[in-house]
Amino acid sequence: MKKNLMNFTLILTILFFNISVALAETVIYNVQSGIYHNYSCASANRCTKNCIKIDKKEAIKRGGRACKNCGG
Repeated sequence: MKKNLMNFTLILTILFFNISVALAETVIYNVQSGIYHNYSCASANRCTKNCIKIDKKEAIKRGGRACKNCGG
């Protein structure tokens, strides 16, 4: 019984960790304009010189706003 409980706890921990990692969304952030884009956005594909890949929360923390085309 105790072994089953430990296995169940381990499975829940792994599932929770995987969900947490999946929630972190990476965006393309233009450091000059302060606009962030989804990977599939045409504007992001054109952005080469001033763009970096960062977490969406970090882009917002830097004062960025979502792209009007893709919604970031």
